[in-house]
Amino acid sequence: MIELIPAIDIIDGKCVRLTKGDYDKKKIYNENPLEVAREFERMGFKRLHVVDLDGAKSKHIVNVHVLEAITQATNLTVDFGGGIKTQADIEKAFQAGASMVTVGSIAVTEPELFYSWLEKYGAERMILGADARNGMISINGWKEDSEEALLPFLKRYVDKGVKNVLCTDISKDGTLQGPAVGLYKEVMKTYPGLHLIASGGVSSNDDILELEQAGIPAVVFGKAFYEGKIDIKKLIWKD
Repeated sequence: MIELIPAIDIIDGKCVRLTKGDYDKKKIYNENPLEVAREFERMGFKRLHVVDLDGAKSKHIVNVHVLEAITQATNLTVDFGGGIKTQADIEKAFQAGASMVTVGSIAVTEPELFYSWLEKYGAERMILGADARNGMISINGWKEDSEEALLPFLKRYVDKGVKNVLCTDISKDGTLQGPAVGLYKEVMKTYPGLHLIASGGVSSNDDILELEQAGIPAVVFGKAFYEGKIDIKKLIWKD
């Protein structure tokens, strides 16, 4: 069964969702992310993806207090991303209870620094964030497009031992228009040993089933849950 990972995105300490990464298209779903995390745990989920959107924009962790509240009050395995630009940011996230961190922009702008983190913390605790728009990697909260094409970018890090990749098709994110299954299949065909986490566009149980049938190891979803588009009981029961 595909690994199911609900997401909590945070702005101003609140649980929100954006559309295509646009901060001007923000919708608040809950004032208290901890309440949401507890609900996910009650539903039977084991894993949670937490994104500090303020951090991604500010280029340093901002909402670490929310992360700490979630990890102290639940038994969820939490991976945390958004604004991780220094080793101090990573240490702060781990000290706040994160089991893994997702790093994207630094892998583009300072690859040697990312390599050093990979060596220091190990491949099991590091998730490479590969956010793509039109096949090119985007950075800094999706505000900038790099000159890095997705597949060559991934090869560089797979060759260095990266095992976990969170790949988001930005054009799909928050749209509820279905995930970029073709893109993820291409990634898995090229790097079959990768633990790929698909993100963006999930709108229904059928979308998740399609990803599973395509051989994608894991999926992150958020808006589809908050908008009542997926039947959690069927997903958990199947899991």
